[in-house]
Amino acid sequence: MTPSPRHGLRVTLAGFAVVLGGCAWDTPQSSLVARSDVAQAILDIYGLITWVTIGIALVVFSVLAWVLVRYPDRPGAPLPRQTRGHSLLEIGWTIAPGLVLLVIAIPTIQVIFRTQGEAPRGALEVVVRGWQWWWEFRYPSLGLVTANELHLPAGRPVVLRLEGPDVIHSFWVPQLGGKRDVVPGRINHIALTPDAPGEYLGQCAEFCGASHANMRVRVFVDTPPAFERWVAAQKAPPAEPTGAAADGKAVFTRSACVGCHTIRGVSAGTLGPDLTHFGSRQTLGAGLLPATVENITAWLRHPAALKPGVKMPDLGLGEPDARALATYLASLK
Repeated sequence: MTPSPRHGLRVTLAGFAVVLGGCAWDTPQSSLVARSDVAQAILDIYGLITWVTIGIALVVFSVLAWVLVRYPDRPGAPLPRQTRGHSLLEIGWTIAPGLVLLVIAIPTIQVIFRTQGEAPRGALEVVVRGWQWWWEFRYPSLGLVTANELHLPAGRPVVLRLEGPDVIHSFWVPQLGGKRDVVPGRINHIALTPDAPGEYLGQCAEFCGASHANMRVRVFVDTPPAFERWVAAQKAPPAEPTGAAADGKAVFTRSACVGCHTIRGVSAGTLGPDLTHFGSRQTLGAGLLPATVENITAWLRHPAALKPGVKMPDLGLGEPDARALATYLASLK
């Protein structure tokens, strides 16, 4: 049976509805909402290209409409007069695309050099290290090390120094600008000034192995006073645990955890994320799960079941030890 035109129209409209239902402007990882000077510069280029494209489309479809109206196909009608070897037309449609490319290229090159430039004096330096599959953040001038959740002050220039200790990654937080490759043996950088406090989500944008999709990043842009409070809290030593958390500390010190993780005053491992103030983070596993005691317990017992290819080994912990250790880690504010 041949489908009716009405059926085809319904299918087309349903398809449009599905496509439009997946569209949104201000989503957590939208590059159409700029929250830094670099992101705004990139968005301005997008806008320029969009308007140029719309202009080209209007010209092309206007000429096409004129041709269709002026020269309709009629039975027995003679072939319209053909134009061949018209030097002026050939020069025009050669120069016009070149001018369009020039209009796009000049501001694009300016933005490229701007995003590659050094940050101004007094910028906050953060060393970003991409590991399989988590992010390490080091603040050399502040003496701080943290993981997966990056805190930046609003209104202050920042330079992110990107290092790749293992494989190629790509640091991308769309609303703050990017993306920039993290390459072993090479240091790249992004210089930007975040302008609006808030929480911004990002993602590794270069396929880097089994848990590439689980290598997420959260950037918290704080007001200057809130950033200073965060710095002071991160510099403070972790509180001495009590109760179940104290039992968890004992589990931590007698297990393989001490060889991989740092907790200031307890251990000095460097293979995994610094856990000194792990309890102040909202998620675990590089943004994979909320950092609740239940999720931390499940992670400690069978990390590979939650994150494929994870480098953390199965420690063989029973439920009581895993829960005590999870309680200890959650207490590290």
